[in-house]
Parts: sequence; C-alpha cells; structure tokens
Amino acid sequence: MACVLTPATAIPVRHQVNRLSVNFTLTYTSSQFYQTTTVRKCRCNGQFLTTKAKMSVEGGILKKEPIRDSDKIETATNGKHNIKEIRDYGVVSVHHVGILCENLERSLEFYQNILGLEINEARPHDKLPYRGAWLWVGAEMIHLMELPNPDPLSGRPEHGGRDRHTCIAIRDVSKLKMILDKAGISYTLSKSGRPAIFTRDPDANALEFTQVDG
Repeated sequence: MACVLTPATAIPVRHQVNRLSVNFTLTYTSSQFYQTTTVRKCRCNGQFLTTKAKMSVEGGILKKEPIRDSDKIETATNGKHNIKEIRDYGVVSVHHVGILCENLERSLEFYQNILGLEINEARPHDKLPYRGAWLWVGAEMIHLMELPNPDPLSGRPEHGGRDRHTCIAIRDVSKLKMILDKAGISYTLSKSGRPAIFTRDPDANALEFTQVDG
C-alpha cells in the first residue's frame, strides 16, 4: 500500500473517554513515521498517573522504541501541572540505617554480644553532638544514636513485620533462633512461612532477619 510522506509535520490528536485520556502525536519525515502516545489514566485522589510510549514505522515495520531517561512524566494535582524529569542519579545501595537507643552500652550488648556485629572504628563517633556507634552489617552499617525516641515503647505490634523495621540478610535463620532462645529474647517467625525471624532490640526497634542463599 502506497504511503505519501511529507516533510516533518506534527499533528496532535486527543481522544478522551470517561476518565481515560490518550494523546497521540504523529510526526512524518522523509523516511520514518513516528507516533508518540501519552496515556493518562488512574485518577486517584486527584492525581493522574502518566505513562509514555514511542513507536516508529520504517520500511513498513512497526517498532517500539525504548523510553529515554530524558523523557518527562507529567503529574496533575488539584488542577496544577508539574513536569518531573526521570534522572538516573546513581543509586548504589543502602549505606546505613539509623537506630535510636536510650542507652548506648545496653544496645551494644545486644548488637555486639548477641548478634555479633562489629564496630566500624573508621567512622567518627565523637564528632556528633550525641553518643553513638557504627556497626558493620555486611558492606553496609547500622548507626546507633543515643537520642530521645519519639516512638512509644509499649503498644507496638507483636509481630515486627507489621511495624517499622530493618531487614538484615543472613545465611541461617535456625542458628539465629537458637542464639535468641539461649539469650531469652522473644521473636516471631514470618507469617508467610519463608525462612525469616523478627525480634526487637532493647529499645523496641523491630529487626527482621531473612535467610538468603549463596
């Protein structure tokens, strides 16, 4: 089927059905036909979530092109539009987790002597206006901070998985279970049946230990 191509021309076409809004932009060049489709749907609490897809036709073959990081996402809140760019700013890993404690020595007794975590002596612990310690968790760390805790110590969920918690990957859940049993520390197991155990430190901070392979 013959197709007449004209110099680069953009023709915006907008279709709207109920709460689904679809925008098409058709662009013709001497060798390619581009179609950029923007679908705005799922209006939740006054917000529209927007996705984009870009396709091209060359030599009679329809091809889907990858979305670049420079493509933009448009969000609408209360009738006001904001343009946000997707950018790769280089996420590497979780560097550390800060945990509040009332008494540093009591917490170190738990984290060092029961859990077996080692202090990172290279991290400054005397340059902050409060006492603390950095503990190695694999290649990452826990930062114990002796500061007032705004969270209540009582009335927390019995199962730490239903509370704010820090998850640590370990090799053997059954061995940790024996350590906690010997120390008289209470815990709960994963409700899904996977190899994971939940406990709390002396300040009621919830900790999850999940078993991983390798």
